[in-house]
Amino acid sequence: MNGSAGTGVFVLSLMSIPMTYLFNFLIYSHSVEAILFAGASTLAITAISARHVLTKKAPRDPLFYVFAAYAFLSVVNLIIGLEQDGIIDGFMTFYLKEAADPYINTAHGHMLSYWDGCVHYLMYLLMVVAITWGESYRAIGLYWAGSFLMRVIVYIPSNIVGKYGAQLQLSPLFLIHMLYVVVSIWACFRVCSQHDVRGAPPEDIQETQRKSLWQRPMDLLFATYLLFAAPFCILRGLVALDCPAEWCEGYTQYYEPYLKDPSAYPKIQMIVNMLYLVPYYVVTLYSLLVPGCEWSPDLTLVHAGAVAQAQFCHIGASLHTRTPFSYRVPAEAQLLFLTINIVYGLVPQVLSYHLLSNQAFFLKPPAQKTE
Repeated sequence: MNGSAGTGVFVLSLMSIPMTYLFNFLIYSHSVEAILFAGASTLAITAISARHVLTKKAPRDPLFYVFAAYAFLSVVNLIIGLEQDGIIDGFMTFYLKEAADPYINTAHGHMLSYWDGCVHYLMYLLMVVAITWGESYRAIGLYWAGSFLMRVIVYIPSNIVGKYGAQLQLSPLFLIHMLYVVVSIWACFRVCSQHDVRGAPPEDIQETQRKSLWQRPMDLLFATYLLFAAPFCILRGLVALDCPAEWCEGYTQYYEPYLKDPSAYPKIQMIVNMLYLVPYYVVTLYSLLVPGCEWSPDLTLVHAGAVAQAQFCHIGASLHTRTPFSYRVPAEAQLLFLTINIVYGLVPQVLSYHLLSNQAFFLKPPAQKTE
């Protein structure tokens, strides 16, 4: 199979640009006939594009169609982010003013639009191309799964308990979002169930696993990082839970006042980090000490995607103008804030790459493998 289907998905995703502009224009024109014509035209264009995409042998993997649809929606999210920043105008004006949930106009929702419109969009295209070419996309899928799960775990509870929780209602948009969540969770399970084709020569596995942590300097460095990252997560989790200790109040006042933002996104994010990431640090540290933990590289890849999404949104929202001034990072603390949070976001990416590139320590010795 050639790459025509993947190219078709890319072209189809870009169709969202003229379509959003056309719909926005027609809605403001108050012409029912024009809106009906636009709807019919959209269906026709989509059908023709889909037929063109599938003129060759159609991909059998159902995730191809899921990721193709998500790529289209990612471009729409990017348009939303650009229009919120005033970079473009006239594409999603009606939606943002009249139809959108209030959460999307928060700083956190704003950063999610950019993350989905850029990072997720790239991942969807890469996975679509991999499916088209018959290649494995498990690694990218696991990274996307981590990013998506972190988004859902933080975004939905925050919408309920935050300052906009009273406006939550069972609207069609809410039901569509729930459908998106259900389909995405199914996609995550399907990605995780794919066959893993890792391996290494038996002699490399035995030689590597004979080395202690002290004889593996990179692993020792990452183990040290994990020992510092866990208390950092616990500190911010306690701050989010309104710990009355003086050092918690000082941290909030001088370094990250955004943790007290009434939108609840930073509060839920830090609680999630404390409850889920700290146990991850413990089991990953265990896998660096005890050989044969085959689950560790995959878990680290999921964690890397989750932390990348979380830190992008947290850093961006902490400094964004949509966040009230009193909750933004003070100017005198910005350098320290950026240094700590960027390192906290980048090290998991390097750790994941290191574990995937040096898997011999995490594979079971041939004698221990079950047939």
